[in-house]
Amino acid sequence: MCTHLTGFIVVSSMNEATDRPAPLPPLLITNARLVEPGRRISTGDLLIENGRIAAFRSTLPDRLEGAETIDAEGRLLTPGLIDLHTHGIEHCIYELGPEQLVGGCDCLARYGVTTVLPTTVPQVSDHYMERLEAVAATLPSIRNVNIPGLHLEGPFLALPGSAAATIPGDLVLLEELFKTCRDRVTAMSVSPDAENILPVIERLSEKGVAIFLTHTRASVEETEAAIEAGARHATHFYDVFYPPAEKDPGVRPVGAVEAVLADPRTTVDFISDGIHVHPTAIRAAVAAKGFEGISLITDSNIGAGLPPDVYDTPNGFRVRIREGDAPRDETKGVLAGSALTMNRGMENLLDWLDLPTEQVWAMGTVNPARVAGLRDRGTLEIGARADLVLWGNDLNPIYTWVGGRPIGLS
Repeated sequence: MCTHLTGFIVVSSMNEATDRPAPLPPLLITNARLVEPGRRISTGDLLIENGRIAAFRSTLPDRLEGAETIDAEGRLLTPGLIDLHTHGIEHCIYELGPEQLVGGCDCLARYGVTTVLPTTVPQVSDHYMERLEAVAATLPSIRNVNIPGLHLEGPFLALPGSAAATIPGDLVLLEELFKTCRDRVTAMSVSPDAENILPVIERLSEKGVAIFLTHTRASVEETEAAIEAGARHATHFYDVFYPPAEKDPGVRPVGAVEAVLADPRTTVDFISDGIHVHPTAIRAAVAAKGFEGISLITDSNIGAGLPPDVYDTPNGFRVRIREGDAPRDETKGVLAGSALTMNRGMENLLDWLDLPTEQVWAMGTVNPARVAGLRDRGTLEIGARADLVLWGNDLNPIYTWVGGRPIGLS
């Protein structure tokens, strides 16, 4: 069955024998401004076949039997956006169960997101583990966005700063989490100053799990030890990254922030909403890391993508979202998460950073792909996944493709 929506075909047909989407004909996108992240922007044509980028104008076959064609009319065509750290969107929180996961994932295409790591905050309880297992079991059935695996933000953290658990490193618990998640863990966030954390980092590295540093007041030495053990990335950088205690009056203490910025092996990501991190702080990190070392995340939660209003949360309090602000506890007025979407984060970075446009686009595409070890996406190269977005002038998607398949944007 096919449904017409906003001027293009949304394919909802399934192959009943395999429970997989039916194959699509080749698709030729013409007259696009092709953004090759970090490299160049050029005008050209792109061919999609079998869910992959198959050819560009210079390599197109002489005959394209049965190909559909879309005229991009000079608009930007980029790889799809990749969000490594997001707890939910609109009215959905991913970790609350399969229905919420599916509902949230069905929203992402309209923000240009084609790959996501649903982020959970592990709690050491039977109820949480049962819910986590149900969420992990649902991942392979998600169709409207690609999910390589989960991002576990905790539980091995030294500082809360959120609802996250704060417990020492525990290899037995780590293996239990792997089992509960059916080994569908792509990233885990840990504190470099959590007790007994180095064996956890080493085990994560052995498993090929991306290790993110966060929620910390670590010293330089603790942070360097975590990096040596295998940690290579810091998430929602600057946020909940406290400096160590001051020892001498007037002498600024150094800690995790400086250790991460100084090490050429590490990369960082930001909640680029202008509230959680000042643009100048992002520019400072770009000066230290280069554009290749910076990724965009949302760390989004309930209310992301929704208009200003008051929204209920599953944590028993309400958040108020005002225009140009992040969610705040309606009673206390303190920050209560992020309402950023990836396309609005990209819009902010393009406005704030004095860099070539193609370098800024890398921060939402190829850079996070590399952080997560995803080598087949985030680029416009022959053989890459055809996870693509054709953008309007307002940086809202006109078309979003996941594996070459058009996704409805309503």
